[in-house]
Order: sequence, then C-alpha cells, then structure tokens
Amino acid sequence: MSTAAANRRPRSHWLPWLVALIAFVFLVWLALICLRVLHAADQRETHAADAIVVFGAAEYVGRPSPVYRARLDHAFDLFQQHLAPVVITTGGAGADPSFSEGGVGHDYLMHRGIPEQDLIAETQGTDTAQSAKRVGVILRANHMHSCIAVSDEYHVFRIQQILEHEGITVYLAPRPDSRPRGAGQRTLAVLREALSYLVWRLHIPV
Repeated sequence: MSTAAANRRPRSHWLPWLVALIAFVFLVWLALICLRVLHAADQRETHAADAIVVFGAAEYVGRPSPVYRARLDHAFDLFQQHLAPVVITTGGAGADPSFSEGGVGHDYLMHRGIPEQDLIAETQGTDTAQSAKRVGVILRANHMHSCIAVSDEYHVFRIQQILEHEGITVYLAPRPDSRPRGAGQRTLAVLREALSYLVWRLHIPV
C-alpha cells in the first residue's frame, strides 16, 4: 500500500463524522432560533417609544390586504394610546409601481385619522431586512432611538434583531391572533422565519 493511500484512509474515515457534527450543530442552532421566534411572538411590550413601525404586507391597487390592514389597525390603536408620536409604514412597490406598501399604509392611517405630519412612509424596501435598515436610517435622521415594531407574531423576532443591529431599541407589539391556524402551518412559519434570520445573520445572498 502506498503512503498516499494510507494517508487518505484516516481522512475519509473522519469525514462522515465531521459532516454529522456540523449538521448536528446547525440543527441545534436552528432549534434555539425557533424557540426565540416563539418567545418573541408572545411579547406585548406596550412601552412608550419614539415611533411605531408597521411592517408592510401585500396591497391591492392601493388598498391594504386583510393582513396588512390588521397590522395598520393595531398600529392605529397603539397610536391612540399615545405610546409614540409618529407612525412609520414600510414597504416598496410590488408588481404595480403606482403603489408601494409604505405609501398605501400611510394613506390608510391618514384616512383613519392620524395627522399627516405624524406619518412617515418608507417606500423603497423590497424585503424585511431592507425595510428595517431603511427604518434605522429614518429614525436616526430624525433623532429617534426607539420604536414599537408591529407585524405578525412570528415575524417580529427577525425585525427586532435587524433593528437592534442598526442600533435601535425595539419593543415588540405583534398584531394579536396572527399565527397560522394549523399546527403544520405554524411549524412551517416558525422554520421559515428562523431560516430567514439565518440567511440575514450569515450574510447569504438571495
């Protein structure tokens, strides 16, 4: 037996164990993140802040989808409780460039009675991470340092992590009763959020 063949055998013997160890560590990390997603979903931090930030969802020809409307209505209720003087709506345009999620949310809340001077629309973000980063810029430009984040229950963990990375103090106020109904759907939703967080945390291009 050649020396080269003898050197290759131990290496190939340990390779499956190394792969298994890496997979085990990843699964443990993923499970811990899932637990953090679930924990964040239970938070109701109605704490005074500099702004309320509503993360966008689908809009249909200038009207918010039922999910987005529920988020906006929850933000309106928080504003009515005088928890923050400003509401920021987020989200760029989809297939129709005439409307953006942030702009639609802005107009909806203005029609509900929030004065226009108390509303800011972020209209360029194409996903959660981009919108959160742009919100961080908006807050800092207006000398604001804290916000109440409004979205669905499984979504707020990722929002909190990105905004805190931007140096913002974040209080979580997910809209009530926003989890999927079925156990399988809830599991998939939590996994999706955990994996999306990992993609952002590891700077994986998508």
